[in-house]
Amino acid sequence: MKGLLFTYALTYGGAVVSLFNPWYGLLIYICFATVRPDSLWFWSVPVGNYSRIVAMGLLVGWGLHGFGNWSFGRARPIVYALLAFWAWSILCGVFADNSAAAWGFVESKSKIFLPFLVGATLIDSLDRVKQLAWVLVLSQGYVAYDLNMAYCDGFNRLMEAGFGGMDNNCVSISMVAGVGLAFFLGIAESLWWRKLLAFAAAALMTHVPMFGMSRGGMLGLIVTGVVAFWLIPKEPKQYAVFALAVVVALSLAGPPVVARFATVFASKEERDQSAQSRLEQWRDCWRAMLDHPVVGVGPDNWVSAQRNYGWSRGADGRPVGLEAHSLWFTTGAEMGFPGIGFLLAFYGFAVLRPWRAIQDGFFTDFWATHLARMTIASIAGFCTAVSFVSLEGLEFAYYVVLIGCGVLMLACEEPRAEDGARRTENGGRRTEGGSRRAEVGPLTTDN
Repeated sequence: MKGLLFTYALTYGGAVVSLFNPWYGLLIYICFATVRPDSLWFWSVPVGNYSRIVAMGLLVGWGLHGFGNWSFGRARPIVYALLAFWAWSILCGVFADNSAAAWGFVESKSKIFLPFLVGATLIDSLDRVKQLAWVLVLSQGYVAYDLNMAYCDGFNRLMEAGFGGMDNNCVSISMVAGVGLAFFLGIAESLWWRKLLAFAAAALMTHVPMFGMSRGGMLGLIVTGVVAFWLIPKEPKQYAVFALAVVVALSLAGPPVVARFATVFASKEERDQSAQSRLEQWRDCWRAMLDHPVVGVGPDNWVSAQRNYGWSRGADGRPVGLEAHSLWFTTGAEMGFPGIGFLLAFYGFAVLRPWRAIQDGFFTDFWATHLARMTIASIAGFCTAVSFVSLEGLEFAYYVVLIGCGVLMLACEEPRAEDGARRTENGGRRTEGGSRRAEVGPLTTDN
């Protein structure tokens, strides 16, 4: 009953609030995209258009408030790469054999790309970026808590039923994208209860890929851990926190988890059918990229195009209808080299631009630095994990990138064209005409 009240209150209340302050409507939309109320509380919340209702209010409110600010500063390459990928998917859909599947892909991705664009135009302070980070961590952390509780009660819901239309691998990878966020949020917060909440969420998310038996998820967690160790402040207390996190993660990984992960490195003779099928799919996706280098076989068309590469429905042949189990190979096969190039640029810039800003000392605020670190760690782990799963529609990862965009837009001092001098010391951002995007005041905030 609580889930139903929560869902209805945020749905209709959020739609109304969005008309006056679309930012809060966006946060509610992102929360719903993560917790998926009709899946999380399936026993009390009927299937409905909750996110759509909030989105309608959000878009109307966005329009009433002038469609935000379109000066993206140092985040321009990230935003433009996503817009290019969006436009390219539409172009590829025109040439796709299975047009219904292609346009279905375009429609579903528009529900992700448009809110991302709305968010990029509405972020005008680091407080808003912090709010976004907490909404993502709390939403994903609650899903992880629910799945962990079911597992501890003896029912591995993730393996048996999945969550929100995603199987164990997809859910595990979404958790990987949240671990870096929660870990650095715990480091950055000064209040003990907020630290505890963030670290607890990180632990719960870390456990999900383990009982979900996702090899890609486990590998993504390792990469997240390595990158996080590389990024943490070089202080004894931070090393102690990281060491404790490693101990907790290792304690959660029992012998079955270790044995499952070890199959990642199995020889050809020892590979299971799932691993062998992945390698065959990747090889044929590469062949499709060479055969259709510009527009690919069409968005969401690889499953039907497989039969052109030796996959068949016959019992003696390789069964058609399998996903390629790699976001990168799937995108390349379906949208050609330009499509995979735009997507790699989107995630690549989301890692490289914040990292370069940290190295060059552009961040002048404690929180900005940690928000950049959490983006880098989370996206690095995510990009590793999706190398083994065709997870094109995970909204969570796009909103993690939005955190990085917000920090780059607000907290970086960009050189002036005429003399290379840095911009304002308070992190305010200038528009093309030289006026500030918003007078946000000092970037340091009290907790």
